[in-house]
Amino acid sequence: MSFRVKLVASVLAMALAASSVGGANAQSITQALTAAYNHAPDLQAALLEAKASAENVALAKAGTRPTLGAAVGGTYSFQGVGGTYSDSTSINAGLQYSQTIFDNYKTDAQVEAARAAAEAAEYQIRNTEQNVLLAVVQAYMSVLSDRQLVSLRQDNQTFFQAQLQSSRDRLDVGEGTRIDVAQSEARLAQGDAAYRASLSSLEISQATFQRYVGAAPSNLNASHNYARLIPSTLQAALSEAEAGHPAILLSKAAIRAAQAGSDAAQAAFGPTATVTGSLGTGLSTLPGQDVVRGSLGFQISVPIYAGGAIGASVRKANIEQIKSEVTAMSSYDQVREAVISAWAGIQSADAQISAANSAVSASRTVLDGVIQERDLGSRTTLDVLNSQADLTTARETLINAQTNKVVATFSLLAAMGRLTAPNLGLPVEVKSAVRYNQVVDDVWLELRNVAD
Repeated sequence: MSFRVKLVASVLAMALAASSVGGANAQSITQALTAAYNHAPDLQAALLEAKASAENVALAKAGTRPTLGAAVGGTYSFQGVGGTYSDSTSINAGLQYSQTIFDNYKTDAQVEAARAAAEAAEYQIRNTEQNVLLAVVQAYMSVLSDRQLVSLRQDNQTFFQAQLQSSRDRLDVGEGTRIDVAQSEARLAQGDAAYRASLSSLEISQATFQRYVGAAPSNLNASHNYARLIPSTLQAALSEAEAGHPAILLSKAAIRAAQAGSDAAQAAFGPTATVTGSLGTGLSTLPGQDVVRGSLGFQISVPIYAGGAIGASVRKANIEQIKSEVTAMSSYDQVREAVISAWAGIQSADAQISAANSAVSASRTVLDGVIQERDLGSRTTLDVLNSQADLTTARETLINAQTNKVVATFSLLAAMGRLTAPNLGLPVEVKSAVRYNQVVDDVWLELRNVAD
């Protein structure tokens, strides 16, 4: 092994040792999830999107609310005729009022569509939250398993180095062959390549972890108590997912929004009634020119032909409604598939862990026996190397199975719609646009802002 690789191994070993004893800087899964929840840009973007969507409710309500305006203007005029010059100044001020008092319930439908869209955006926050937290768990377990693999493969290299030295020593005293030395050298080279690959994988995992959590991983521990949130049967998990997964609830809200959009498009065929009014005064420097003006108007309009635009908008709205229903069915199927897949993943991981534990124990016993038999001359160096490879494979299988168990557990929580900050009990301020929606419903907020 080169000096550079030895140096990297030494540094990494010290880092792993430091992380194993630095309890004050430990990062549990809960701590990582909490940090990621507060840090994740994707989650913040979903919250802002929900707030922006809530504003569409206010925009839709404005359709039948009055609009008030004030205007002030002035003119200055002059003329000169036959050497006589005259001028005048006038100032006009007034208020304008306009309101649609009936639009065939188009505004009502648009308000309902906006409310449903705002609700869907709130569910999108929850869906994004689940995706972020699951990605954090995957990154967390990747770092943990990669560190274990680095340590395992470093031990493997140490073993192969010892076997190579033993092969050379036996060759020097005439008890071994050059084939034994060559086989040991080959296995050491393979172990070195595997070790380098595990170092690279660890660097990538740590970078991914830091991207989600906002801090480098330190002392990680895969223990958690969130498995208690999983029901005892697959059917119970499916029922819970169908009732509360944010993707399904989002799809239902999208259907309501599309239905309301279709109603709004059809309402465009109906009559519209508006009233208008104005009140103003004019002041002039000319005698008798001061006036007070006022008007009140009423208009009913019925569309007859709009170049095909109204019919096209209705057809488009109907298609979008059908599309929303198809999308909802797809979401339902995807959630159901995710629940079954995660449930099966947990069962498979449990079986793999049990088998891998047995394989590790048996492989250690076999390796010890093969080494003793090699020393007595009844086994070869290749037998020892193969036994070590079997033990390494069993230990790697155990690491991967344990990692898969944790990831599958959180994947099932996500598939059920329970991988959220409130369900996990994370000590965070839950990101939600519900309060913002209540502010949007304030009818007189705009007037108060003007007054302020």
